[in-house]
Amino acid sequence: MVQEHGNDGEKRTEEQQVCFASRFALKLPDPESERYLTKNIGHKEDPFKGPMLRFEESLPKLPVPPLEETAAKYLKSVQPLLSSSELASTTKAVQDFIRPDGVGHKLQEKLIARRNDPKIRNWLYDWWNDAAYLAYRDSVIYSSYFYSHRDDRKRRIPSKRAAAISTAVLEFKKQVDQGTLEPEYAKTQPMAMDSYQWLFNVSRVPARPSDYPVKYSFTEHKHILVIRKNQLFKVLHEVDGKQLNTAELEQQFERVYAKAEKGPALGALTTEHRDIWTDAREILLRAHPSNAKALKEVESASFVVCLDDASPVTLEERAHQYWHGDGANRWYDKPAQFIINDNGTAGFMGEHAMMDGTSTLRLNEFVNNVVFKNTLDFSDSSVRSHLPDPTLIHFHVTKELQAEIERAQKDFNEVIDAHELRVQAYQAYGKGLIKKLKCSPDAYVQMIIQLAYFKMYGKNRPTYESVMTRRFQQGRTEACRSVSAESVAFCKAMADDSLDASEKAVLFHKALKAHVAYVAQASVGQGVDRHLFGLKKLLGPDDEVPAIYQDPAYAYSSTWFISTSQLSSEFLNGFGWSQVVDPGFGIAYMINENSINFNIISKKLGSDRMSFYLNEAAGDIRDLLLSTLEPAKAKL
Repeated sequence: MVQEHGNDGEKRTEEQQVCFASRFALKLPDPESERYLTKNIGHKEDPFKGPMLRFEESLPKLPVPPLEETAAKYLKSVQPLLSSSELASTTKAVQDFIRPDGVGHKLQEKLIARRNDPKIRNWLYDWWNDAAYLAYRDSVIYSSYFYSHRDDRKRRIPSKRAAAISTAVLEFKKQVDQGTLEPEYAKTQPMAMDSYQWLFNVSRVPARPSDYPVKYSFTEHKHILVIRKNQLFKVLHEVDGKQLNTAELEQQFERVYAKAEKGPALGALTTEHRDIWTDAREILLRAHPSNAKALKEVESASFVVCLDDASPVTLEERAHQYWHGDGANRWYDKPAQFIINDNGTAGFMGEHAMMDGTSTLRLNEFVNNVVFKNTLDFSDSSVRSHLPDPTLIHFHVTKELQAEIERAQKDFNEVIDAHELRVQAYQAYGKGLIKKLKCSPDAYVQMIIQLAYFKMYGKNRPTYESVMTRRFQQGRTEACRSVSAESVAFCKAMADDSLDASEKAVLFHKALKAHVAYVAQASVGQGVDRHLFGLKKLLGPDDEVPAIYQDPAYAYSSTWFISTSQLSSEFLNGFGWSQVVDPGFGIAYMINENSINFNIISKKLGSDRMSFYLNEAAGDIRDLLLSTLEPAKAKL
């Protein structure tokens, strides 16, 4: 079975392999749901929490699934991945684990006790944040993600676009800080909102053995971190108790453009392996007493605006720019960074440790919506004469620190050069046709991905799709295991010329049904991966590791050869992240009304070929379903 190793050769645990596929569960509620009357929702409000957090305490706790049910789902999920002899061995290990006197039930009792502890809101939360993100030591480039914004034809000048975006971000930030942001809902169920506290005035800090997040007071720190030519500037967004208007912000960005000169690439340090960055941070702090204050200015900033000296045009150029840029004009430990290029194109990069993509997607949707529709006041042209100029955040850079910067830049280039990125902007159809074919758009595209992989490799391998669990207190994500006996049967059937179209279509719909069922179970905390992870966490240091965890099938079935997730936004023309394991692909996709966008990243496994096969598979499935319709309906 395949074992995954990081860039430094250190083996990643199964939990860390899982974590980097845990990117997104990005289906935001219908805007109408945000106005759903709370009297119709069966959750008690806490008016003292403010509107945003009013349901937090009344949300249910994340459940602990019945042990036998998880065992059955686990065996069902590995069956299409194993030979008959491997499956027999795995079945025995599972049966030993769940027998009445087995260790599984003892661990289950401990996990239920943890779940019922009134001091713990979510039995998984702290464990997952640490194992999946904060304790992971490879570069955050592997876990960071990006959004590529549509072009704003009214704001081609970069300072204008930066000012409009910043104005919108500050409006959203105000709602978060004041607790007035309306909660999100899954149909009528309110979702956990406390992850928004980690969006602004926050930074990840490198440390051994685990990083930690730091949150600064928004009442004391009212500045944006602006980066240009590697130099870091402090730009106040509030002066004399009044927020800067769009014209004032534009002036401040223009001043940064005028003042910036190429400086030491301090931001490159944040791209390093976390242990290397931990040591480099200590070198930075001891280089000069004033560096500690300068670093605090960086980490306490409300958010980041990166003014890049690049002009990306193609979707692939944009994806590279927003995912990683040049490795220097960023501060990768900040959770919210807006990137503005010299040609006025724009995007976003998010650090992933303390929140999933639903929060930052909502932020980006809000920003683009108010900018494109001009629903905020961007027209005030008055500029106060006494506004302080942007301030260069000065760091004393010693020879020792400069050596660390140069090493970070070299390591960054090696990491990026090892990857290849392709964008498949499929224009033949999208959500509109898929719904007319009476299919779940998400499950449909998952089958496109499965078929494309089968075309390329002649087999299916473990695939991850993130499923949101924010209906529970402090909920984050669960894994959907996209490969099923039904999906494998469908892929094999598509390569079998002896089967007619109607037989293949039947198998396709069975595969969709199986996928939708797993997603539904995972969304209510009844998946496989987080439960098995939690049980394993309760093993003592001297306890024997049960056979289920030593079985190669456990590691293999959670080695995500395909890491996937979906968001759909008409304001974006791309989003993505890296692969999870070296022999795998990261495939992000957007399903819009008339198009499907795939972002494909791998360590030179043939991302261009995968892009081709995704295009071909999308056409094959469409043609299959249309060919089996009645003639009158086939004209869809």
